[in-house]
Amino acid sequence: MNNRLQLGIAGLAIVAITLHLWLRFGMTIDGDVASVAIRDFPLLIALVLGGVPLVWNLLVKLFRAEFGSDLLAGISIVTGVLLGEYLAATIVVLMLSGGEALESYAVRSASSVLRALANRMPAIAIRQVGDTTEEIPLDEIAIGDTVLILPHKVCPVDATVVSGHGTMDESYLTGEPYRMSKTPGSLVLSGAINGDSALVVRADKRAVDSRYAKIMEVMESSQQNRPKIRRLGDQLGAFYTPLAVLIGVAAWVASGDPVRFLSVMVVATPCPLLIAIPVAILGAISLSARRSIIIRDPSVLEQVDRCKTMIFDKTGTLTYGRPKLVEQLVDPNQDAARVLTLVASLERYSKHPLAEAIVSAAAQIETSSSDTLLSVSEISEPPGAGLRGIVDGHEMQITSRKKLLAKGGDWAERLPEQSGGLECVILIDGEYAATYRLRDSPRSEGHSFVDHLDDRHGVNRVILLSGDRTSEVKYLGEQVGITECLGDQSPEDKLRFVTEQTKAAKTVFVGDGINDAPALMAATVGIAFGQNSDVTTEAAGVVILDSSLARVDELMHISRRMRRIALQSAVGGMTLSVIGMLIASAGYLPPVAGAIAQEAIDVVAVLNALRVAWAPKSLTDF
Repeated sequence: MNNRLQLGIAGLAIVAITLHLWLRFGMTIDGDVASVAIRDFPLLIALVLGGVPLVWNLLVKLFRAEFGSDLLAGISIVTGVLLGEYLAATIVVLMLSGGEALESYAVRSASSVLRALANRMPAIAIRQVGDTTEEIPLDEIAIGDTVLILPHKVCPVDATVVSGHGTMDESYLTGEPYRMSKTPGSLVLSGAINGDSALVVRADKRAVDSRYAKIMEVMESSQQNRPKIRRLGDQLGAFYTPLAVLIGVAAWVASGDPVRFLSVMVVATPCPLLIAIPVAILGAISLSARRSIIIRDPSVLEQVDRCKTMIFDKTGTLTYGRPKLVEQLVDPNQDAARVLTLVASLERYSKHPLAEAIVSAAAQIETSSSDTLLSVSEISEPPGAGLRGIVDGHEMQITSRKKLLAKGGDWAERLPEQSGGLECVILIDGEYAATYRLRDSPRSEGHSFVDHLDDRHGVNRVILLSGDRTSEVKYLGEQVGITECLGDQSPEDKLRFVTEQTKAAKTVFVGDGINDAPALMAATVGIAFGQNSDVTTEAAGVVILDSSLARVDELMHISRRMRRIALQSAVGGMTLSVIGMLIASAGYLPPVAGAIAQEAIDVVAVLNALRVAWAPKSLTDF
């Protein structure tokens, strides 16, 4: 039954109960028989329009052998109608429909995630033919077509710039919060947002084969295989429901009086399960929101503190996402400032996020400010082949140690000793000029956070999973105390790995880019850092606005505390209900008295559940 229907039934039940109480206590109607019939009429309408669909839905579950707490509520509705206790039956309708609607609050369907992806892409593209342009559907773009991308529009396909200079925001795809400079020869990704200047590009792939479309395909696959999580109330109701029915049937058989069965069912109405648990969940959602933690899927609160494996993307989660140039090893025959100016002039057109660190370092030098960077021509950046271009008449190449050594020659003797982290090698006019080393600083709290996960939260595996180079991933792992590190992982690789791990144990995945979205959905719990992407926030069960590992710890403590209080309310209420059922089965508790006793139990259980929203003194322990 969908959420809108549940909300509609809950609203109808509230109106019916309100009208009934007003007719019963707020006005006088001559004639007792007529008065009773009129005041019960709103309740009968609610039971027919709301109770019947609910009971039918529960009958379907019964035939599937699904014994949840809501099944007992259905029996209670029927029991209340047979007893003529229409008010009690309508209240149960409200409990059942309202409880499920509250628990599904903030949960989005797979279509909302895919809709967010689709909304990022334009429906049409502007194809340039000679001196004219024409608007065409996206799927009509062919490889080799010339496409015009207007300012602030989304790039429709993977392509290469043929004319124009500007910047593009690729953070929706890479998770890196940088604008990438573009010049003729630069590669652009579908889904990237153009800056202030128009660019003319040549389509390298059809729209359906471009990077953004592939991510959509992976998202669809991961959504279809998303873990199914049983509600806490169903777990408790799985044994409470058969127990209640057994007690009721036994009382009927032993006494020969069907009223005792009805009495047991009235007392057995699982209000602590239907109301106390959703109230606890909403309290946890409220407390989380005050801590800059947005709970999109409330089932996360039942799961996150019970996960045994935690998987991190690297950039922006365990690091600050702001890499810096930390070392310049320049050949003695070269001028360091001049080399930096040449490199920065070329790197400002690179799509690699670490290029921003070099450009920033150059801007801090008075003689190499952004105003004095040099003009670049013949730029090219084939995937995995490094960056090339002509800068101020010099042939520049920025590549990796591995690719340079693969060419042969005496390069190994001229390069400095390799160390951890990222590095790039600069050649000017075919000669070795410098080696640059860069670092993305780990979060100050990273090591202590990772260290406390096992002792405090029972997380026995912590994994670093990133699309960055393996050497840099392992370096960060050393800094924060993670030994299991995997680099050079595509979104498809991440999805495959997380899916496999989730089959073995419950997992938490923490990421921040669109390339993390499939993995976020495949994990038991997906946590997105920041608001860099609407697609990422749609895919994640939790969004942490204040990107901090302390907030992750707070989430885990809120989850643990919510489970503890919810169990107190549910199990405590169920225990009292079982005592009441035993008394009713012995004939000492008639239906009306049983309903009153059950309502008292409900009040205590709900008041206890409200404690979840109260903030404790501390929510972190590292």
